[in-house]
Amino acid sequence: MRIAVLADIHGNVLALDAVLHDLERRGGADLIVNLGDCVSGPLWPRETMQRLEALNLPTVRGNHDRRVAQDPADEKMWPSDRYARERLTAAQHEALSALPLTLEIAPGVVAFHARPDHDEKYLADAIVDGQLVRAPLGTITRRLKSLDPACRIALCGHSHRSELIRIPGGPVIFNPGSVGCPAYSDDTPPAHASEQGSPHARYGIVELDAAYRPDRFEAVAVAYDHEAAAKQAEAAGRPEWAHALRTGFIRIERSSYPELSEAHIQD
Repeated sequence: MRIAVLADIHGNVLALDAVLHDLERRGGADLIVNLGDCVSGPLWPRETMQRLEALNLPTVRGNHDRRVAQDPADEKMWPSDRYARERLTAAQHEALSALPLTLEIAPGVVAFHARPDHDEKYLADAIVDGQLVRAPLGTITRRLKSLDPACRIALCGHSHRSELIRIPGGPVIFNPGSVGCPAYSDDTPPAHASEQGSPHARYGIVELDAAYRPDRFEAVAVAYDHEAAAKQAEAAGRPEWAHALRTGFIRIERSSYPELSEAHIQD
């Protein structure tokens, strides 16, 4: 069985189309799963939602899917969520709100956005000097305690960082990286950033043997017209998104991220 894994599209329909075209070029997949955070961002939320509705993929709820669908559209709402909420229909809000937290998409293969019991807490990551890095193995293992022991593969997104981690006596964790948002900053204490380091659209491929055991994992990075996406972000008044889309990095505001002062950056 061949499973294509998409995560964190964030309204970037150009990146989504590039990923789907690349997958078709590689022979397609028996199943495509979407790990959530579908539309939040200053890009093409309605067009992305329409594309996903047509594909009808098994999809789990991301934290931004929940926030776009359920949070009040006021000054406290994150700008990317508000941008998407204002452009979706009521039916699309309901569809996002109804997405499940987890899905078993094949025997022993479980999909979720962030953790199996939470859509907004990191699973495989820790925050060090204002950046996401891999968390200690013991910490990751504790965060998986709610997962069914029969799970052999845990598919997750949320961090926008590609990861492949085998838990001793447990599952293999696979995060394919982000389809449509290669870098972001989060000022929720402790403030931090996630950077893929290039503008490519990311997705993953998992191959299972006849007994549904993991046989091969592939993290794929696809070039697409990221300049068009960056210009769309600029037109929406989001230059920081434009920079991230062009480079895969964020512009560091030292006042917001004192952890990233030069004293913490070593050769």
